[in-house]
This record gives sequence, C-alpha cells and structure tokens, in this order.
Amino acid sequence: MHPSEVLFQGERQPLLLPACDHYAGSEKLMRKSMALQQELGPVFDITFDCEDGAAAGNEEAHAHLVAELVNSADNKFNRIGVRVHDVSSPHFARDVEIIAGAAATRLAYLVLPKPDSVQDVMKAIDVINQYAKAGRAHLSRDLPVHVLIETHGALRGVFAIAALPQVECLSFGIMDFVSSHYGAIPANAMRTPNQFVHPLVVRAKLEIAAACHAHGKVPSHNVTTDIKDSAVVANDAQRALAEFGYTRMWSIHPSQIKPVVKAFAPRLSEVNEAAAILQEAAKAHWGPISQHGRLHDRASYRYYWTILQRARLAGLNLPEAAAQLLQPLPVPVPETPQAPQSNATENT
Repeated sequence: MHPSEVLFQGERQPLLLPACDHYAGSEKLMRKSMALQQELGPVFDITFDCEDGAAAGNEEAHAHLVAELVNSADNKFNRIGVRVHDVSSPHFARDVEIIAGAAATRLAYLVLPKPDSVQDVMKAIDVINQYAKAGRAHLSRDLPVHVLIETHGALRGVFAIAALPQVECLSFGIMDFVSSHYGAIPANAMRTPNQFVHPLVVRAKLEIAAACHAHGKVPSHNVTTDIKDSAVVANDAQRALAEFGYTRMWSIHPSQIKPVVKAFAPRLSEVNEAAAILQEAAKAHWGPISQHGRLHDRASYRYYWTILQRARLAGLNLPEAAAQLLQPLPVPVPETPQAPQSNATENT
C-alpha cells in the first residue's frame, strides 16, 4: 500500500500548499511574477489581485486581463489564484463570472476577502460554483476557495469556515483586522515585534491556525510590510511557523519570496531523518520500530511524512529513499471489457 493510504486510514489527509503566496495586482507585476515562477518552479503560488489591483472604474477590464493571463501559456504550473472583490461588492459576481467562467480549469483557487460570517462564505461559494462547475466538470473537485479572515465576524465563525469542504486555506488579513478596532490596537501591532505579542492579534492568529489544523486546512500568515529587509521577512516566517503553527505566508514583493520559502522549508537534517525513519517503517510494514533508542509508530510516521511533503513543495533535493516514498499513487487502469463472442465463433 502507498504510505498515504496506510498512515491516514479513516482520517482526513491534511492539505499541503506551497509555503509562499505572492500577491500581484498590476499587469506589469503579474507578468513579472509569472516569469519568476517559471524560473524558480512551483515553489510559490501567485495570487492576482482584483480587489486592490483594479483601478476604480476599470474593474471589469482588469478581470478580463486576469482571466487572459491565467489562461496563457505563461501559467506553466497552474498555480495561480485570484483575489476577487468581497462578496458585498457590486463587482464580486462579475469578477467571478469573468474569471471563473473563462479560466476555471487553469485556476488554482479564488480568494474571498472580508467575509463577515460563514454564511457570507457559503453564498460566495454558491456563486463561484455557478460559473466554475461547467469548466471543471472533467476534474475531480470543485474550484478551491481561500478565505481572508480580517473581520470580527469571520474570526467569530472561523471554525465553521474552515470546516467547509471547498475551503482549503485561511489567511490572516492583519491590517484590516487591526484597523477594525479603530485605534484600540496600536498601528505597531501590524508589524514585528508587536504583531507576535499583542494579545488581540495573537488570539486571532491562534484561532485561525487552530481552526485550520482542526479541519486539515492550510493557515496562511499575514504579510510583512517591510519590503527592503529580507531578514525581517525571514524572521516573521520563522516565528509564524515555530510559534503559531502557520505553514504558508503572504509575499507582496519578489524579494520576499525566497526568504519565505526557505524559512518554511524543513531543515535538511530533518528531511534525512524523516526519510530514514519512513524507510525502516515501510520495511516493518508500518508497524512500530526503534531507531537511535527512540520508539516510532504511525503517529510519528504521519509527522515525518508531512516533513517530506513540505520538503518536496519547497523544491528541496530529496534523498533517494524519500523520492521513492513520495511517488504518486498509481492510477488504476480500468479493464477493457471484451466483446462478446459471436454465435459463429461459439459454434466453431
């Protein structure tokens, strides 16, 4: 049996996405980000932005441009999503109609900003499916949805939002969240170090991460507004992972992509350890083993399996043993029914 089948019998397998979600709004920046993704590989996702990227009065033309770019040959890996306008906006349904209607097959996901409740998200998903289902009829799942948690109502319903099957990622919108407190949270809580210590911001981050992990979804950490110092970005990403359980983070400048990817990637020593443990586990038919005086069983195997998956998504060179374990499940080939023999054959 494939390791994923053995280790998650009867359990939901956690979703895993590239660690960096890079936002781009203008045509110049969208094309630049696509060129960079072709250069680096699918180690980061791109989110084209209709909410803040479209100039006032130019929303429909911008949506058409986004659909054209998503459908283009430059979308080499099909790892481009789009942030549409919020569900209460008069531009929301038109965004979805244009983009999902034209590019449903090539889209990686749609991002919903500023919902105020799980009901808002459900209404938005209904609209998305209305326009995307026909284009994805040949695919095995509906168009994935990412949700920005940046209002009091969305935070209140965060577990219910994470539980929606079509939702695969929750992202923290720290600037809108802090602003929604109208000065009760100081502006410096939008950035390090206060974003990691202010109680109300910490509470929001933890609630989002907990909701995601409870339902096997991906928590995406907020942006670092400092676009000049890569050390600040790397530090924020490391703290987001180590202290808050986030496995993904925004980028708003090309210089932030590599520090984010590197910070979220497992260390090589951990990758080698994971490969060695899982190789021995496979030899033991996934029963308990002892390695270096420590007991391992399926609980730890699931942890180390996730380490290998994260390493693969980060584009790390994996040990041969790990590469073999990560081979995809074979796709069963249906048997071709044999034509019934004719009477003439039967009588021969």
